[in-house]
Amino acid sequence: MGYIQKTRSILKCVLCFPIMLGVFYFTSPSLRLLIGLLPMDKCSLESGKMLNLDNSVDATLDLWSRRDVQTCTSWKAPIIWEGMFDPDLYDQMHKKEGTSVALTVFAVGRYLEEYLEVFLNSSEQHFMLGLPVSYYVFTDMPEKVPEIRLGPERSLQVIKVERHSRWQDISMMRMKTILDVIESDIRHHCTHVFCFDVDQVFSGRFGSEALGDSVALLHAYYYRIPKKLFTYDRNPKSKSYMGTGDFYYHAAVFGGSWKSVKALTEACYQNIMEDKQNNVEALWHDESHLNKYFWLHKPSRVLSPEYCWDTSIGYRSDIRVTRLLWAPKHYDTLRTP
Repeated sequence: MGYIQKTRSILKCVLCFPIMLGVFYFTSPSLRLLIGLLPMDKCSLESGKMLNLDNSVDATLDLWSRRDVQTCTSWKAPIIWEGMFDPDLYDQMHKKEGTSVALTVFAVGRYLEEYLEVFLNSSEQHFMLGLPVSYYVFTDMPEKVPEIRLGPERSLQVIKVERHSRWQDISMMRMKTILDVIESDIRHHCTHVFCFDVDQVFSGRFGSEALGDSVALLHAYYYRIPKKLFTYDRNPKSKSYMGTGDFYYHAAVFGGSWKSVKALTEACYQNIMEDKQNNVEALWHDESHLNKYFWLHKPSRVLSPEYCWDTSIGYRSDIRVTRLLWAPKHYDTLRTP
């Protein structure tokens, strides 16, 4: 009997170790620095021509210009890093094809005054320059949305939404809101959609090289750590349950063609509602459901953490440019009623 109890104790320690290491990783700058030295998997393809192409220009991607990082997935989708692409080629192609982009962002409660103006002004400096862009700002206080000086072929629409008492509900219900506006408006005007969290600041080119049929983003905190430390939802009662996966994706940025984003938001919303009916809430809310969706429906394009970086991680030699930065978080005040 003593042997069995001892064995169980050892197993518990083994199972808890990844969780404890994960907590230490997020709280220890020195460990984050060491994690940055871990090697990534390498792309198995010899050239961009062997990719499952989102467009003709993808064939020009130089997969071996970045030997320090993983530049393609196992299903032959590109992972976009600085140095792999010629931005002019992408811009010329998308202008010729008449590409237009919708940007959705939620600014509810204190998030509006804290982040929205800086987010929109920085977007005007860096996001999809040269292409038509339609902003869709969802807020509970339309009268407080700041006036932004927009460039040519750029417009802004403010849509009033209900403010939920719990920030978790705001996070999860955005899937339904995005789904509805794609169906009622975006699909008639735009070819692509990008969905952003508002507590971010554009800091460099976030251009047409990021456009694809289905676009996911590598989470800045997870792209180099072992998969066993990924915080997938391990609750089998949730529709977001995952025993394993490919990468850990960040829900702060996702996008694609309007049809693909419509399919994603519809599936995530349905799964969220099924969980609610069963009194279950996913570990990381809509992000858990997003990861499950991309596990079942592989993205055709993956963005490197350049496209959403947190400077508190510290120096990483593989992050040669930053295109979007996490803004300072003040959850203690922003997430209180």
